[in-house]
Amino acid sequence: MSTILFREIVFGPVHSRRLGVSLGINLLPLDGKLCSFDCIYCECGYNAQGHGNGKLPSREEVRHALHDRLQKMHADGSPLDVITFAGNGEPTLHPDFEHIIDDTIALRDELYPTAHISVLSNATRIENESVYRALCHIDNNILKLDTMNPLTMRRLNVPAGNCDPERVVHNLQHFEGRLIVQTLFTRGTHNGERVDNTTEEEIAPWLDALRRIAPHQVMIYTIDRETPERALERIPLDELERIADRVRQLGFDVNVAG
Repeated sequence: MSTILFREIVFGPVHSRRLGVSLGINLLPLDGKLCSFDCIYCECGYNAQGHGNGKLPSREEVRHALHDRLQKMHADGSPLDVITFAGNGEPTLHPDFEHIIDDTIALRDELYPTAHISVLSNATRIENESVYRALCHIDNNILKLDTMNPLTMRRLNVPAGNCDPERVVHNLQHFEGRLIVQTLFTRGTHNGERVDNTTEEEIAPWLDALRRIAPHQVMIYTIDRETPERALERIPLDELERIADRVRQLGFDVNVAG
């Protein structure tokens, strides 16, 4: 089982396939995973590996760690395109998420005013008013929608509770286009069951969902690193581009990472 964890509050910078030079922020435990999904393709592994010591970094710890790293990078003349909230699970689970976003905006404005702030989220917490407000304040509000099929969602994303794709779409519409939809395409088997969100039966309702959500961009990608479920396939770039062309026909900007 893959268990690639981020051992720092602030990590990188790394070159992101989708975002450029990215400095990561991990709001989850440094020695475990905490997420409301248990995606079978997650590079951090399965939730079953445990939450580690269960301790989340405090707002002050995050602010100090980010300030110190940005200050050092600025002094060194290092480039930075984006500050990205990702890490060992779902960042919006942190109880001080909104305040941490406020701190991050202030530090960005002081030290790297041209850098964007991104949040990679599975969209399970956007009904929370505080989370919604915070996501409305950032540059790249990147929210997951891998499928409109409830069965595929259960097999691919493995939600911790009841998660209905139609409800997710309804909630995404509240952003009125101020979001990026991210979708990972893969196929294979898991626990003896076929998992494939690349079929026409999957793509057609997903395209309709994009039409209703009307995001300002769509990010299409596939697996890049080792996954906890080994029997998954990396989708070829030409196949991703064919899907992307259908999204472009709806009038949306598309970012493809193969």
